[in-house]
Amino acid sequence: MKKILILLVAAITFSCSKDDDLSLPNTVDPDGSADVEVQDFMWKSMNFWYFWQANIDDLADDRFESTEEGKAEYTAFLDSEENPAAFFENKLQYIEDRFSFYNEDYRELTNSLAGISKSNGLEFGLVRFQDSEDIFGFVRYIVPNSNASTVEIQRGDLFTGVDGQTLTTSNYIDLLFGENDTYTLNMANFDNGNITPNDVEVSLTKQEGLAENPVFLAKSFTIAGENIGYIMYNQFTNEYDDDLYSAVEDLKSAGITNLVMDLRYNPGGSVNTTRLLASMIYGTNTSDLFLRKRYNDKLQEQFNDSQLEINFADKVNGKNINTLGLTKLYVLTSSSSASASELLINSLEPYMDVIQIGDVTRGKNEFSTTLVDDRDNSYLYTPSRVNNINPDNQWAIQPLIGRNENADGFFDFTSGLQPDYELKEDYSNLGILGEENEPLLAKAIELITGATGKRDFTVHYPINIISSSKENSLMSDKMVDDTVYDLEF
Repeated sequence: MKKILILLVAAITFSCSKDDDLSLPNTVDPDGSADVEVQDFMWKSMNFWYFWQANIDDLADDRFESTEEGKAEYTAFLDSEENPAAFFENKLQYIEDRFSFYNEDYRELTNSLAGISKSNGLEFGLVRFQDSEDIFGFVRYIVPNSNASTVEIQRGDLFTGVDGQTLTTSNYIDLLFGENDTYTLNMANFDNGNITPNDVEVSLTKQEGLAENPVFLAKSFTIAGENIGYIMYNQFTNEYDDDLYSAVEDLKSAGITNLVMDLRYNPGGSVNTTRLLASMIYGTNTSDLFLRKRYNDKLQEQFNDSQLEINFADKVNGKNINTLGLTKLYVLTSSSSASASELLINSLEPYMDVIQIGDVTRGKNEFSTTLVDDRDNSYLYTPSRVNNINPDNQWAIQPLIGRNENADGFFDFTSGLQPDYELKEDYSNLGILGEENEPLLAKAIELITGATGKRDFTVHYPINIISSSKENSLMSDKMVDDTVYDLEF
């Protein structure tokens, strides 16, 4: 029996020896007659960790016999797809799995998990023109200290083309997310419901290593006798946990008694950061259950309740959490709010009144982890062990490995979390983020102060995005398990 202390994604300490084999006995190695090292890593790691392992016949524990014939069959199976990406998608990925993915370079993937990317700092949504394949973009926000922050472009601006080409459903990925580091946006005007190109052009250049602090805005208001805090939080990134707690501490010092969490553009991220934020908002009783994990049947039976159950926290990076201790939370959402954003809402629901304002969320209730070709470490990516990753295989996969359920046992929100007050963003009236007249924030303020009926919240041009800048990033819709627990098997 091997005992492993696992911190998925962050830090992992193992007490297993080099001779330990975490693969199943009937999992065989290729005989070297084919170049299938990457596929071999993918199969073995997915056989062990994948949530839907039992649903994929080719991932079954008894799929290949530990014989010479079985070894040859296994090698032929790995060699059935020359491209590892195609092998992953066609042979290993469950048909209902919308979110597992891969990358040829683990460094690019892990940087993305840390909020570091190659980007020009323009965050935008994309909308399809009615009855047309043409699309247009609208600016959501600008990342501070980015290339986009140095040019004439701002929230609410519209664009219909790139480098003189009209954006369509078939070309926007190549034009906006391709290999071109520099591109020029062809801007547009909005007039009486019509979006028409103008002669304005904005040139943008992607920069390597752009780090986005996800705590985009934090401020407080005193309105109608209510002390209201507001945080716009755009990714659950554990490298910025101290910044997040600082923002909460400042709001507590300001005497807030109400909090609005703006997660409308937050695609997810760290499970542990989500737990910390929930503790900052609700409470620090470490006996209260934050979530319960569910893995594939093979792994699930290896855990006891104390290993599967994650409770609220009382410290962030060793510092005691001075919680807000609220009984009610207002959350702003859109169809881009996903995974860890949904986890925050779902896990707080059993304990407090969570009032959701905006649009239906994405519907991502599974968590993932980063797997690399470090076979002595059960394929788990560990920053301190990068020198142990197979130098001939730099691929990483980010498969879904489990689901989280809240203290009431609820987890089924694959169709998204429905808002209590539906209010889509309106591209003719986006408003200024963090200003009390911005429509979604204004609705929350109205509910807090009880000043109903004083504003018309009619949405004339609702935004129904088909994609966004964040949805085309590696961190899109990710809930990354980086909590600590003991595993024995």
